[in-house]
Amino acid sequence: MNFVRVALDVPLSTLFDYFLPENFTAVVGQRVLVPFGRQQMVGVVLECLSETDVPAERIKAVQQVLDDVPPLPADLLKLLRFCSDYYQHPLGMTVLAALPARVRSGEPVTLKRALTYELSEAGRALDLAQLPKRKVVQHRILAALQAGPLGAQQVRALSPSAMATLKALLETGWARECAPTSSPEHAKAAGELTQVAFENAHTLTDEQQQAVDPVTRSAGYASFLLYGITGSGKTEVYVHLMHHFLQRSGQVLLLVPEINLTPQLEHYFQSRFPQTELVSLHSGLSEGERTQNWLRAQSGQARIVLGTRLSVFTPLPELGLIIVDEEHDASFKQQDGLRYSARDVAIFRANQRSVPIVLGSATPSLESWHNAHSGRYTLLPLRQRANQQARLPEVRCLNTTTVPLHEGMTPALLAALGERLQRKEQSLVFINRRGHAPVLMCTACGWLSGCPHCAGKLVLHLRDRRLRCHHCGHQQRVPHACPSCGNTDLQPVGIGTQRIEAALQAHFPEARILRVDRDSTRNKGSWAAMRKKIQDDAVDILVGTQMLAKGHDFPNLTLVGVLNPDSALYSSDFRASEKLFAQLSQVAGRAGRADKPGEVLVQTAFPEHPLFRALIAHDYEAWARTLLAEREQAGFPPFVFQALLRAEGKNEGEVYAFMQQAHAAATAVQGEVEVYGVVPAAMPKRANHYLVQLLVQAATRKALQQFLRAWKPQLDALPAQKLRWSLDVDPLDF
Repeated sequence: MNFVRVALDVPLSTLFDYFLPENFTAVVGQRVLVPFGRQQMVGVVLECLSETDVPAERIKAVQQVLDDVPPLPADLLKLLRFCSDYYQHPLGMTVLAALPARVRSGEPVTLKRALTYELSEAGRALDLAQLPKRKVVQHRILAALQAGPLGAQQVRALSPSAMATLKALLETGWARECAPTSSPEHAKAAGELTQVAFENAHTLTDEQQQAVDPVTRSAGYASFLLYGITGSGKTEVYVHLMHHFLQRSGQVLLLVPEINLTPQLEHYFQSRFPQTELVSLHSGLSEGERTQNWLRAQSGQARIVLGTRLSVFTPLPELGLIIVDEEHDASFKQQDGLRYSARDVAIFRANQRSVPIVLGSATPSLESWHNAHSGRYTLLPLRQRANQQARLPEVRCLNTTTVPLHEGMTPALLAALGERLQRKEQSLVFINRRGHAPVLMCTACGWLSGCPHCAGKLVLHLRDRRLRCHHCGHQQRVPHACPSCGNTDLQPVGIGTQRIEAALQAHFPEARILRVDRDSTRNKGSWAAMRKKIQDDAVDILVGTQMLAKGHDFPNLTLVGVLNPDSALYSSDFRASEKLFAQLSQVAGRAGRADKPGEVLVQTAFPEHPLFRALIAHDYEAWARTLLAEREQAGFPPFVFQALLRAEGKNEGEVYAFMQQAHAAATAVQGEVEVYGVVPAAMPKRANHYLVQLLVQAATRKALQQFLRAWKPQLDALPAQKLRWSLDVDPLDF
C-alpha cells in the first residue's frame, strides 16, 4: 500500500494521511483532490509513505491526482515549512496560501500560448504620415510593428496604454495575431538587441557603479543594504544588477510594497528590457491573469517577476537575484493569516538558494540599518542625487503656534503655492488623513461623532453628507442636529484631504487641483489616469495621502507642503517617529527631482524637535543613531525579539478570561523570555469586537522561538469557541 501525507487549508497544526490507489502515482509537491469531512479539498503532498499509523477503517483514498501544474519544488516547500514554524501558523494553511486561487481551487489550469503580433496586409499598406498626429501611441506601435513582430511584453513597453491601442488596431484589421518566433537565430538576435539597447542606455555614476560591483562579484548568498537618498538613482542600480544576472541566465525577483507602484515600474523595466519576459503578481490582477503570470514564472519563461509581498513565494527554478525596494515599508508585513514579513522571508529564501539579495531604501528600517552596521549586511551608500542638476530640496519648518491658520494652512504655505502657480510649477500638499474632517463636534455640549461599533470616531465626508468609520466601514447620514442636546450648530474639527481640496479651490479658483487618496482612486484605472494627468502637467496642485509619498517622479513638482505631522511625536507606538521620518523623507523627495530647485514646508508646533532638525539637514544617519541608542536603552527591537498574542471577541469578559489563561500558560513555560501583562489594544474596540493583547519578548531569536514552540500547543488547547486569537511574531503594530 502507498500513502501520502497531505497539507490542507484548515486551521489545524497537522497533516493528513490518505491512501493512494494503485492506479494513481503522486510525488512530493503535487496537488491532490481528497475528501475531508463532507467536502472535497485540494491539498499538496508533502510526504510519500509506505505505512501509516492511522487505522485502516479511518483512512480515506485520494480521489484525484492533479497533474496540470508541475509539482511545487523542494526548495519552495522548505521555505513554506520554515515560515509555518517561525510564524507559528498551520503548515497546510501556509502552503495553500502561497498558491494562486485558481491553482488551489482544483479547476484545470493550463499555461496559455504567448501571443505575438504583426502587421496585416492592410497595415503594411498604411502611410503613417497620413494618420492623425495626436494618436501618438498608435504611431509608435505601427512603427515598431513595421520593424517586425512584437510580443505582448514588447508592446506594453511602448506605453502604459499600448495594449488598449493594440486591441483597436486588431479590430480595424491593421494588425493580427501570429505564431511566436522561437528559433535559436531569433533568440540570439533578441539577445543582441537587448545588449545593444542596454549599452546605449544610462551610464552609472561612480557612486552607483560602486554599489553595483560588490553585488555582481558576490558568489552565493550575500545581503546588501542599498541606502540611497531620494533621487540618487536606486532604480538604475537595480536595472544594471538585473541586466547582469539576466545575462547569466538567472531569474530576478523584485518585491515592491504597494500595487500603486507596480504599473509604472512594470512599464519602466519593460522599456529597459524589451526582449525579456516580465510578469507582475499583485492583488490588482484578475485571477486568470495572476494564475498565468505565476505559471510563466514557475516554468521559467518569465525572467523578471515584479510583485508585492505574496510574490516572495513564487516558484522560480532559475532564481539568480532578489531585490526588495523600499524595504522599510510596513506593507511588506502581512497583518492577517500567516503574519509574515516578505522582506525577512526574502532574506531566508536568498540564503536558502545561495543568491544575493539587495534591500533598497532612502530611510532603511532600524533593523536593517543595525544589521548593516553590525556586519550582517554590506552597506552600499548613495549619498548624491543621480541627476547632477538636481539638488536636495530645502526643508523649512513653519511654526503653527505663532500664526493664524486658514483651513489648516499657514500664510507662508499659501504664498508659496501662489508663487508656484505663477511659475507654472506643480505643488503637493500632503496630509495623511482622508475625508473632510476627522470628527464632527457639537459646539453646545461637546458631543463628538463616535462610531457605535468602534472606539474610534466617524470621519466627516462632506460631499456625500456621510459620516464614515475608517476602521469598520460603518456609515450614516450627517445629523441635522446634535443627537445629544438638539443643537443645530455642528462643526467639523480637524482637517482631511477633502477639506484641503475645497479650501485650495476657493483660495486659488484658477488652479487645477487633483486629490489623490483611497476615496478618489477606488475605481479601476483611476490612479493610472491621474498619474498621466500629473505627468502631462495638467495638474497645478496635488492634495494627497501617503499614496503620493514614494516612488513617483514628477519633474515639474517643486513644492511640498506637509500638514499636521505632529501626532506621531507623542504616539504610544515606539516605532511612530521612525515611520514619520521615513514618510516625511519620502514625500520631501518628490520635490526638485529635475533641474528646478525644490522646497519642503513642514507645518508643526514643534519646529525644534530633533526629528525635524534631522529632516532639515537630510541626515537620516544621525537620526538613526539617535533612535538606535534610545531603543537599546529601552530594550526595544532590534535589540530584543518580540511576539504578540492578540484576541478579539464580542464578549469582553470571555476575551479577558482567555488571555489570562494564556498569560498563566506563558509564565509556566520555562524559558528566557519576559511575559508582560494582558492589556487592551491601541484601539480596544472595533466592529463590536473587544481587542486585547499580550506581549512576550526575549534577548535572542532562538530563545523566543523555543518559548513559542512550547507555548503554542497550550494556546491551541485553550477553549476559544466565541473568540478569535492570533500570534504575531516580529509584530509591527501594537
